[in-house]
Amino acid sequence: MNAQHNRVSVVICAYTQLRWDDIVAAVSSALAQPECAEVILVIDHEETLLKRAQLHWPDVAVIANNQQQGLSGARNTGVQAATGEIVAFLDDDASAAADWLGLLVHPFSDHRVAGVGGRADPVWPVSSAARILPPELFWIVGCSYLGLPTDNADVRNVIGCSMAFRRETLLLLGGFNVETGRVGRVPLGCEETELCIKVRQADPQARIVYVPGSVVNHRVSADRTGWSYVARRSYYEGISKAVLSRNLGRGAALASESSYALKVLPRGIVRELGDIRHGGAARALAIVLSLAGASAGYVRGSLSARSGNAAAESHRAARPEASVSLADRT
Repeated sequence: MNAQHNRVSVVICAYTQLRWDDIVAAVSSALAQPECAEVILVIDHEETLLKRAQLHWPDVAVIANNQQQGLSGARNTGVQAATGEIVAFLDDDASAAADWLGLLVHPFSDHRVAGVGGRADPVWPVSSAARILPPELFWIVGCSYLGLPTDNADVRNVIGCSMAFRRETLLLLGGFNVETGRVGRVPLGCEETELCIKVRQADPQARIVYVPGSVVNHRVSADRTGWSYVARRSYYEGISKAVLSRNLGRGAALASESSYALKVLPRGIVRELGDIRHGGAARALAIVLSLAGASAGYVRGSLSARSGNAAAESHRAARPEASVSLADRT
């Protein structure tokens, strides 16, 4: 079936009223896509937000997450409710360009394509907010980073804030792993990476495609632009990769990261050190800090994985903060 003849559902997951303006922008941008057959807004265990959204969008499917709290459970709830052959995902703090969905679903005209990811450009809170983040580290704020292909290309995994999969693929693989991914304020991740690796393991001929022309603008909150977040996000990325290595094998989990760490990051450090007069020293230090944090997290996660407790330990760390203040989750 050609991609343009497929029914496409767009799933957006939200969890806090503090992002209300962002949610409105995200839903509006999805509804404006000509290829969008339906928008499903999943509210993650926040009853007041659920009622507010249902009143605001009487003609949109606004539903509650009926699985384990967290982004993975919310996405899986959306997949279950979707009626489209293709399910696209847009973050609640991202706004899609007018041609986002058309470009995102076009590769599905190839029956081998199981998943597609688009580009996410950061929208900084202030003009100087990106001062310590070089483009190699934009993944820390959920955006596309230097090192990704600049043209359409097959990749190992997509970025979560802008992606699409065949619904039947998601259902066959059990959806996103609810034991990985962000819950609460602890910035775990890799649920999209895990899913994409599982796709290829289940069918070596399957393709995961990156389409940089399919663009969303992803708002970056001020709390994600400082040194502490660089360190924390990198550390928990390392823990997430350790869990992934245990579940799927080190080769599959770290193939892209090895090339990134050995080739992309050193070039970034050299470039930034040559631009010290314009803040290059801080950006070079951020690369070093991120690499050190991810390495430390991977070691801790690997040690925990030896006893089979890496994922459980990670989420025990996350859940107390989630129970204290869901409104603070970003």
